[in-house]
Amino acid sequence: MIDLYYWTTPNGHKVTIFLEETGLPYTLHPVNIARGDQFDPAFLAISPNNRIPAIVDHAPPDGGVPLALMESGAILLYLAGKTGRFYPNDLRGRAEVVQWLFWQMAGLGPMAGQTHHFLHYAPEPIPYAIDRYVRETGRLYGVLNKRLADREFVAGDYSIADMACYPWVLPERQRQSVDDFPHLKRWHEAIAARPAVRRAYELAKTVNPQPRPPTSDEERRILFGQDKDTAAK
Repeated sequence: MIDLYYWTTPNGHKVTIFLEETGLPYTLHPVNIARGDQFDPAFLAISPNNRIPAIVDHAPPDGGVPLALMESGAILLYLAGKTGRFYPNDLRGRAEVVQWLFWQMAGLGPMAGQTHHFLHYAPEPIPYAIDRYVRETGRLYGVLNKRLADREFVAGDYSIADMACYPWVLPERQRQSVDDFPHLKRWHEAIAARPAVRRAYELAKTVNPQPRPPTSDEERRILFGQDKDTAAK
């Protein structure tokens, strides 16, 4: 059994997609990040970086004590290794998947996240920041579009690289026109139609039926007001 500590963010969706695709049994534990659940000591014992998602695997492959893991990319790699699913067995196939998984973790996710912040969450518009991150998100869409020009999925077969990238492609929230990226559009529609992906997003609606930006100073402080003292508490 997997305990999944989750909120309805792109990084959270990555793990629910994987679990729904594989049918691994899991128990979902909502962590309301606008309310500050991520600072609960019990959660911090699992995820010291006070971020979702995190898991505890009560039946790790080595047969040892339960294994806790944070960071969505690391969780995907671990679960793929545990199940032998959505991660090739051969060296070159794994290299393809890993490089695009890391591309998402280091590029698409952080840059699109900054786009979200300055477009939707910042208390006042900052034109330079908006232009900077919207343009960079567009560049990354272009990289992905070119990659998908001659293959069905990011690394050939459907894999954890696709599961990592898909939740971060949100054209309406990122001031992108998906019609400018026809290969990415085809890929995005194909993944959206997968039954497991539909189940993952339906689950999100039961956890957080009305997602919204932070509306109070307290919510903004919780989400964006952390500093060097946060981890010392």
